[in-house]
Amino acid sequence: MTKLCALMRIIIFCVSVILISFSASGRNVTVRGVVRDSLTREPIPYASVLLKGTDRGVLTDDNGRYTIVTTLPFDSVMASSLGYTTKAVASRKRGDNVQVDIDLVSTGVLLGEVIAKPKREHYSKKNNPAVAFMEKIRHTQDLNDPRRHDNYNYNKYERITLALNDYQFNDSAKRGFDKMFSFVKEYIDTSEVSGKPILNVALREKLSSVHYRKEPKGEKEFVTGLRSSGIDEMLDKQSMQTFYEDVLREVDVYDNDIVLMQTRFVSPLSRIAPDFYKFYLTDTVFVDTTRCVELTFVPRNPSTMGFTGRFYVPVGDTTMFIKRIVLRVPHDINLNFINGLVISQDYEKAPDGSRLKTKDDMILEASVVPGSGGLYGRRQTVYDSHNFDPAPDASIFKRGVAQIYAPGAEYRGQDFWDENRKAEIAQGVNGIEKMMERMRQVPLFYWTEKVVKVLVSGYVPTAKKSYFDIGPMTSLVSYNSVEGLRLRAGGMTTANLSRRWFARGYGAYGFRDHKWKYKAELEYSFRDKNYHSREFPIHSLRATQLYDLDRLGQISSVHNADNFFLSVSRLPDRQMTYHRVSKLEYILETEQHFSLEARIQQERQYSTPFMTFVNGYGENFRHYTMNSFRLQLRYAPGEKFYQLTTGRTRINFDAPEMVISHTYAPKGFMGNPFALNVTEASFFKRIWLSAFGYVDMTLKGGHVWSRTPYPGLLIPGANLSYLIIPDLFSCMNPMEFINDSYAQWDLTYWANGLILNYIPIIKRLKLREAFMFKGVWGHLSDRNKPWLNPDLYGFPEINNTQLMSDTPYMEVGVGLDNLLKVFRVDYTWRLTYRDNPGACKQGLRFTFHFSF
Repeated sequence: MTKLCALMRIIIFCVSVILISFSASGRNVTVRGVVRDSLTREPIPYASVLLKGTDRGVLTDDNGRYTIVTTLPFDSVMASSLGYTTKAVASRKRGDNVQVDIDLVSTGVLLGEVIAKPKREHYSKKNNPAVAFMEKIRHTQDLNDPRRHDNYNYNKYERITLALNDYQFNDSAKRGFDKMFSFVKEYIDTSEVSGKPILNVALREKLSSVHYRKEPKGEKEFVTGLRSSGIDEMLDKQSMQTFYEDVLREVDVYDNDIVLMQTRFVSPLSRIAPDFYKFYLTDTVFVDTTRCVELTFVPRNPSTMGFTGRFYVPVGDTTMFIKRIVLRVPHDINLNFINGLVISQDYEKAPDGSRLKTKDDMILEASVVPGSGGLYGRRQTVYDSHNFDPAPDASIFKRGVAQIYAPGAEYRGQDFWDENRKAEIAQGVNGIEKMMERMRQVPLFYWTEKVVKVLVSGYVPTAKKSYFDIGPMTSLVSYNSVEGLRLRAGGMTTANLSRRWFARGYGAYGFRDHKWKYKAELEYSFRDKNYHSREFPIHSLRATQLYDLDRLGQISSVHNADNFFLSVSRLPDRQMTYHRVSKLEYILETEQHFSLEARIQQERQYSTPFMTFVNGYGENFRHYTMNSFRLQLRYAPGEKFYQLTTGRTRINFDAPEMVISHTYAPKGFMGNPFALNVTEASFFKRIWLSAFGYVDMTLKGGHVWSRTPYPGLLIPGANLSYLIIPDLFSCMNPMEFINDSYAQWDLTYWANGLILNYIPIIKRLKLREAFMFKGVWGHLSDRNKPWLNPDLYGFPEINNTQLMSDTPYMEVGVGLDNLLKVFRVDYTWRLTYRDNPGACKQGLRFTFHFSF
């Protein structure tokens, strides 16, 4: 998740650079604010706002926001709207920018014989006709579900735009950023929603057809066109499309949980909705030409993950068909960066009663840089050509991926989009490509974009059409107790040199041990690659030669061992050997996210002054060799990830992950002095708890079947740094325990403000709780105890290695997440084996954790 956080921060950084490149102008007094319902905290669109004592007034936009510019004096701001009591709020702030928010009180609306007066203290879900109305919608949802048919198909057009919101250009600037980027005024557009000036900076369009089959169940999306332009076009196109679609998912209110912004919201039609929401029958209105009952809902606690909104159900419709849905996030919700979000969905009723979605419009306003105008994002989706016939090509259901791209889908020309676009596009949006071309002619923007690309990929291209990239940059400089200062330089070839043959490697030097280390890798891919060898899916043969340090009991799957951020540690890092590795690997990945890795390897371990190889007879060995075979199987169905140059980072953790591996090295094979026969397995799953957050669960286990020297045994992972590393123990020392059987667990509960959201002052900080419990039970059998087997190497004395009893090693932690929106700080306690020599009993740990 940390890499995904870095990716998100990079996108934000890119936008921020553009934001600070321009300055706003104007000497008039600007009055801004939002008009809201005092009960629901929902913005009131088209309310009348007047500066009292002047003739200046406006209507609020769809988000309840208003902006008035005036040179006249005023003492208060007055707001009024149908169904609400008029209210005036005095303006106490003076200056060029004044913020005045107004909460209007509803007067109560008559519906038949029911009068809904939204007074919070009188609300009850018992004998409440609004709750009964909601329950009827929920219980009849299957009657109009189009997926009750054996087949269901439709066409889909999706457009995602990103813009700078409320953009002001200083046309009178004679120098500075506004002068440098003076041409952007030609591309300023007007928001179709708020009427504010916006500058579009990114556009994505996708044209596809969706095919659903009931038996055997399957759903596939066939993408015929995909287009992107703007500030994110330097990133992997399909990965970014997957990222956007995961963050801005389609909303289905009939699910118990609504997944949006990588967060679970409680649906207003959830089983727990009556306990989570308040419901009101508020009006009868016309939607198009249909008279509908308006059902309003609001979370009981506006800080929790829920929506305010309205359902519109045709009067007298016994199937409870919803014609229109409007959802908004509450103003006080514990959600980062999002100032406002509104979702509007329209449906039509098929002759057989099925609900057919025709439009899905999502609009959000976000602030990623304090003091900036913020970001405006919109996802428009249009659906048509609904039918219940079998899919034209049934073979698509045999493909392992949810999205299938037609050949050339990413390279459609302008004529294709002009012909197939199902929603009108503003001129400012269509001109993004031309604007970006002109911006890249400005050196400041050109080099900023280059830096962002390096931060994302970790590599520096050596030419416009690069044959060799230098990196990764995060490993250029590091420090440890054995090497002291370590400098490293490396790189990789690209598909511009060959689409099937690839090479990568590095050279490193330690200024304390005065040793050179290196890695050289040659890979042949059985599939053509677009740029680098790690692109999914991999099917390749890879040969590697390596000489470097081996950190015993500190191997992490999250970070490189020589990552700069791991250089600061709580103890001297001496549990290292040198090792020389020669290996040949066959790697096969399928679209179903099943992978197989088969490897033959020769590894020679070299002793150091701290990690010695001395047997029970007193013989000191400089090195020993192990020749082995290894097979690993991995399965992660439904996994979504962002493709990086060095590998992948998961976009979300909804998909489970299962890994099993076996390593075998027979004694005497090619001179093996010992045998190695070890099996390991792991399982990861994120468990969502709806309104109560989620739990990340990792389970591991392993067993060594042979008599093996200590470097080949199962050593629990210890974390010497002050960072939080999920698969390592924060209070354990390296090689404190050595086992040949183990069972390990790691449970982290993310409560998402379950407690802190109810503390009046603290909840304004939008802090979130995190609770951690991890442990390992292990056992060392007699066959691997060096004092019982003198031919085995003894455990180095500096480690104070202990045997585990029947009591597992355990540690717990309590953390505050979302500090300054990007930090998590934990206080960790060690529960068992606290009297071990040199034991770390507790401590503070931190990490970067970016989430909405």
